[in-house]
Amino acid sequence: MDTKFSSAIHALILISESETPMNSDQIAASVGTNPSYIRKLTTRLSKAGIIEGHRGISGFRLRQKPEQISLLDIYKAVMETDSLHLFDLHQNPNDACIVGHNIRPVLGSMFRGMERDVENRLQSMTLEDCITDMSRYIVEHSTEKSEESVK
Repeated sequence: MDTKFSSAIHALILISESETPMNSDQIAASVGTNPSYIRKLTTRLSKAGIIEGHRGISGFRLRQKPEQISLLDIYKAVMETDSLHLFDLHQNPNDACIVGHNIRPVLGSMFRGMERDVENRLQSMTLEDCITDMSRYIVEHSTEKSEESVK
């Protein structure tokens, strides 16, 4: 599986939480990738209306509040698709075999159902949820490290 989705969420949290616009070099340093990869992601996010950048001004800003940006919006933007696609079916099952003849419609239906479930879950989760969870995680784990250093 590709990392565009998680990299985009990472970038959007940085952009959201930064007091000044973040540029692709700064984002790439945090994500652990190269700036050209980040520019590809930010182009897709910009095209989808999630972020904006201005000519002559370095950096990006969110166009919407984090609570208005669903994880499904982010997924669709960076994957350049209208629907979530997680599972593929093998292409050449043997139609002479009872399983081979029936596997594609059976698994296809099951896979579409699971993908709809994931889409619904992503639609109900927002960038704000990610920011909140990250803040909570940082607080919880900074407390653990403080307690360990006392020992």
